[in-house]
This record gives sequence, structure tokens and C-alpha cells, in this order.
Amino acid sequence: MAFKYGIGDKKDMSAHLLSELVSFLDGLPEPRMVMDSDYRIVAANTAYVREFGGGQPIRGRTCYEVSHHFTVPCDQAGESCPLKQCLEARAPQRVLHLHHTPRGEEHVDVETTPIFDEAGKVVYFVETMRVVRQASSRAAAQGLVGRSPAFVGMLQKVLRVADSAAAVLLLGETGTGKELVARAIHEASPRSSGPFVAVDCAGMTENLFESELFGYEKGAFTGAAHRKQGLVEAASGGTLFLDEIGELPLTLQVRLLRLLETGTYRRVGGLDWLPADFRLVAATHRDLRAMVHAETFRRDLYYRINTFPLRTPALHERAEDIPLLAASLLERVDRRAGRRLTPLALNWLASRRYAGNIRELRNLIERATLLADGETIDLPHLTEMADDLPLAPQSAEGAFQLQAIVDLETLEKSYLGWARARSGGNLSRLAEQLGVSQRTLYRKLQESESKVSDKV
Repeated sequence: MAFKYGIGDKKDMSAHLLSELVSFLDGLPEPRMVMDSDYRIVAANTAYVREFGGGQPIRGRTCYEVSHHFTVPCDQAGESCPLKQCLEARAPQRVLHLHHTPRGEEHVDVETTPIFDEAGKVVYFVETMRVVRQASSRAAAQGLVGRSPAFVGMLQKVLRVADSAAAVLLLGETGTGKELVARAIHEASPRSSGPFVAVDCAGMTENLFESELFGYEKGAFTGAAHRKQGLVEAASGGTLFLDEIGELPLTLQVRLLRLLETGTYRRVGGLDWLPADFRLVAATHRDLRAMVHAETFRRDLYYRINTFPLRTPALHERAEDIPLLAASLLERVDRRAGRRLTPLALNWLASRRYAGNIRELRNLIERATLLADGETIDLPHLTEMADDLPLAPQSAEGAFQLQAIVDLETLEKSYLGWARARSGGNLSRLAEQLGVSQRTLYRKLQESESKVSDKV
């Protein structure tokens, strides 16, 4: 919702009105600032000054200089500009940016709201900023880590869906960190104070599924000496994460569907139907749509869990994050604090292809920490026990080809798809080869993909 203030025939907001607005914003806990259409900061509340000011003057400076250290507006630097989007749409806009803060670069959720005069002209903008605590753009001992366009795009969707009660289906290759993403959704949601309960659906038998998920009453079967709480009950008020949901056999899919449709369950051996209170996040590395067509996954269950599909990018799609991930993983697995990877080791890690994604990267680093005796981890420590397979030779048949003359938009889309496939997912290197910024390249790829999905 946009704020609207009458300013009569005055060209600019009066000092009194601006003072009232700032006084209102000061009473709010989240950092907020007021900007004019020239990107100049005209006011900021106490929370903004405390969170982003760093003891430096803010008023009169441009938002892009304070937040990004840019010399030009964000859209001219290959970044999305919420102010420009807001002006064009005449409605609030929300983006995820990497901002410079007194603590270093951080992911910041930015919402920009227009302020209109009596004539309907946008005269000012109120920008609300929320530091994303669930992810780090620097090496971190826990949580999501990344700063590549692919990672930022995923994180933006995480923040979009977290506030809702919608069921989320995480899709992606094995080892891409789907459980960490599920935890981030939980931690950013209104249910963050409740429990996060993870369930591995792989290998679940019928009896085990019901007793683990729903619990059982005393005497329900031989050995049931007491009542046991099920995982559905344990997740009450929080989030239930069903990992590898594509592995559930059809008989168990029916029981899960009943739980989701009715919102009730019954303990094994029990008579009473009990209410379930959880937010569902599911994950799989399988192609569930293909399984639906093959009738190995129930169509009705698929649509029940697929309210908001969210893809976790493979490691080769975010290759520029590998040095950052490597430093984070080293901090997490090394028993000796303070060790570091040499530049040669980092270069080797960044140049590899990872069939197992982040999980494989973690294994490599943990293995190297056991082989290294000194203060550094070097290339031999990584390669000594690496199980690399030789890369397949490049085929000359992979040249970019078109069968007919096409329009320039189609040409660009086709070429970008071919170039991305040939790059092995290294968008940083591809952007350099194409002579554009990484953010510009990622924006073009997103636009291309959205146009394709619109036609499907």
C-alpha cells in the first residue's frame, strides 16, 4: 500500500510534513529511509542510522552510493533498482540486494513504497530494509552461504514464501543443501519459534512410517510399553520437513495425503483423531512430474505439496560461490581452528565439476583436514584421495547453429542457452567472456527462462 500525503500547490513536501513522517518512521523497529526521485536520501529513522549508518552522514547522499558504493544508479550497474521499478509501476516493489553495512556486505531485503501528492505524482519513496539473518555473503560457520546470482535468486524466493503458510517443494540435485534451505524458510517464517522436524522418507516401511509420523499408544503392538509421540505432534507449531518425498511408496503416499487434506491424524492403536499444526516443506531430487505421468507418484499429492516449487541450484550453476563455500565448510569440519586453504587449493576446487554438489565439496575438504599437518591445506591434500573421473572429450558437434533466420530476441535467447551449457555453469567466467556484468547476465537468463515458461 502506498502512502499518500496532500501537499497542495507546493512542489516539495513541506519540512513540517517531512518531520511528521520521520517521527512516524522513528517509532518503527525496522530501518527505513525517505528518498526523492533523484535517489537522494532526505531522511532516515533511528533504526536505519544504527543499522546502516556506520557513524557516517547519510542525509543528502544517494542510496546507491550508501548501499552499494556505486557511482551510478543500481540499474545502470547491472543491479535491479527498486526505486525505478516503483516509479514505473506506481506500486511498492521488493528486491533482494547485497548491501555494504558497518559489518561488511550483507543480504538485505528491500521494500520501496511510493508517496504521492494530491495530483497523483510520486514525490518521495519510503524504503524499508531487513537484513537477512538466514544467509551470509561471507564465510560462516552455519546456515546458507553465497552471493552468486543463482544463490541470490533462490534466496529471494525463500524470503517471498517464508511469510506465508504455503507448502514448499524443494527441487534440485542431491547434495545442493535442500535441508539448509528448508531451515532458512522455517527461521524466516512466523513459526520460527516452533520446532523444525526433519523426516527422511527414503526407506520408510508402512509400519515404520505410521509409528514414526503419527506415534502410537501403549499396547498398540508387541513392545509398545508406553505412549510415543509422533513426528507430526513433535512439529506442532513449527515446520515438518519431508526429505526425499519422491521415495515414498504409493501406499504411504495415500496416508500422507489424508494427513495433509484433513489436517488430522490418529496414533497407531488410538481411537481419537488429533489436529495437526505444522507448515509443510518437502524435498526431492527426483522428477516428480515424470513420476506422476508414470503413475509412481500420486497426482493429487503432487499438487498438494507443490504449491510453491523452489529449485536449489547445482554447484556448477553457482561456481563463483565455491571459494566462499570452501572457506565456510573448512570452518565447520576442521578440528583445528584457523587453518586456511592455499590459493592453489582454492583454484583447483573452483575448477572441478561436482556430481555430489556441496556434499561432495564438504567431503573433499574434510578429507584434506585429516591429511594436512600444518596451518594450511594445499593441493596435494585435496588430490591425494580425490575420486575424480576424467572429463569427457569435447565434441565438435557442439557448435552454435540455427536452421533458419530468426528474430534477434530468439537469437539472443538461443545463444545464451547454448553459451550457458558450454560454460559448465560458470556464470562468472561466461559473463567475462560475453563482456557483461554477472548480474546483467543472470537477469537476461532469468528473462529468457520466464518467457519460455510463459509459453508452456
